[in-house]
Amino acid sequence: MRESVYEVCEPHPADGAFEGLVGAVDGALGGAVDGAAAHPVPGPRAGGPRTGGPERYAAPLSGGTGGAAALRPLLDEVLTALAAGAGRRGGPVPAGLPGELAARVAREYAADGTRTGTGAGAVTGDGALSRLTELLAYGSADPADPSCAAHLHCPPLAVAVAADLAVSALNPSQDSWDQAPAATALETLLLAELAELVGWDEQAAGVLTSGGTESNLMGLMLARDRVLTRAGGEQVELAGVPRTGPRPRILASAAAHFSVQRAAALLGLGEDAVVPVAVDRELRMAPDALAGALAAVAAAGELPVAVVATAGTTDTGAVDPLRACAALAAEYGAWLHVDAAYGGGALLSDRLAPLLDGIELADSVSLDWHKLGWQPVAAGVFLVRRAETYASLARRAVYLNPADDEEAGYPSLLGLSLRTTRRADAFPIAVTLRTLGRAGLGRLVDACHELALAGAAAVRDHPRLELHCDPVLSAFLFRYLPERGADDPERVDRLNAALRRRLLREGRAVVGRTELPGEGPGRVRLKLTLLNPHTTAADVERLLHTVAAAGEAEENGPAEGTAP
Repeated sequence: MRESVYEVCEPHPADGAFEGLVGAVDGALGGAVDGAAAHPVPGPRAGGPRTGGPERYAAPLSGGTGGAAALRPLLDEVLTALAAGAGRRGGPVPAGLPGELAARVAREYAADGTRTGTGAGAVTGDGALSRLTELLAYGSADPADPSCAAHLHCPPLAVAVAADLAVSALNPSQDSWDQAPAATALETLLLAELAELVGWDEQAAGVLTSGGTESNLMGLMLARDRVLTRAGGEQVELAGVPRTGPRPRILASAAAHFSVQRAAALLGLGEDAVVPVAVDRELRMAPDALAGALAAVAAAGELPVAVVATAGTTDTGAVDPLRACAALAAEYGAWLHVDAAYGGGALLSDRLAPLLDGIELADSVSLDWHKLGWQPVAAGVFLVRRAETYASLARRAVYLNPADDEEAGYPSLLGLSLRTTRRADAFPIAVTLRTLGRAGLGRLVDACHELALAGAAAVRDHPRLELHCDPVLSAFLFRYLPERGADDPERVDRLNAALRRRLLREGRAVVGRTELPGEGPGRVRLKLTLLNPHTTAADVERLLHTVAAAGEAEENGPAEGTAP
């Protein structure tokens, strides 16, 4: 089974990947299609046409005994269009300027008449699915291309995409048992398995989220409710944030995700409540700096509500010292939230799991399986070590989770989420885990880590490239140093920013760009985030040479019309 999964995940050539996805989906839908053969798909009206024409797009539904049969021709059409669009693109991203692509999208969208159905020469229904899917594929950045390596934007596994199709077809909603009977039970089982992976027992609880931003918000919301209620004696979720008393503070590294500040604002604490803690060269929070920051907060009469430790910073993949963070948070009575949206994938690898030593001491954890888990978006996970800390989020809606239903054994996940309607995003993760297992996924994590190590070595060997620091997970920072003017930090910054845009404009590569913490020029860095386990070390070396060549081209005559 694992061999077949690796075959359907193979991204080259493109046609083979799409054939593999067809096979995977055929397997998922085959039984339903065979069973539906005797149940014709209903037309748009009694006695109306059942096949052909725009009606076949507008009328059939994806559920029921006929749903799979209705999906099959549409799925074939989509897969054909995906392959055609990728072929037209011919690289990791469409060449040209953003305005040019936007104009092309507008023309094709209007031509299909999908906005109003009345555009000049519009053809509605027939053809729209194929044409717009091909346009989407042509105009997408393709994370399966070895030269698309800018962001924490993974190429999903074909088996996960096939499972995701089943979720979309059945459309369960996780806010009540009677909308998602099996999916409710499956999510509960999956979360228990992931909590065990973190190092927690059956007292843990959690929920699927839209990603790290939502998970971080939930962790800090529960921290606020728990710590401020304990300090002030009133339930914060009912009375609101106290207007008097010590000012609440959240401590996070200077390299923590920006969603920490956003969460503080949404929670009524204000972005200024976040105290940035100094980091080392690898962007790892310094324990002494955290100790000093907590002492200063306490000395000022302020209340440390939470410490946010990052396991896998966005830029370098750095992991904060989790055990030291846990000890300091406990000393000051603060909640410890670990943002492991990126680094949580290390838990799948025997080699890298020790990087997250101490994560089991956290009060809450964020994980994202649409990063180092190869799932389609969204596959975020939020976990708490103790289910009772969820109390402030509990809600009763009589039309969704009446008490007598729960007493009768009908469980509800409503009180675990900030959302009401919610997809069964646990299903593709569960299918992937059962297909590949932790060991199979761990091999993919290790492959990406090895790519990063090889890429860093290639940077060191290149005369015009400079490595910032060794990779921790699968990302690393570097920059292009010009032959002339390498001692001018402003010029070096402009060159690196411009060469990245040149690569995008030419459709040759998608490379990340960031800035190191601090002030002044000289902080711009390029970034490779390697999440495609099928990429080779030779692919990464070619990409780095492409980056250097773009830097030389900018140095000799920038295409953007500005002197470097």
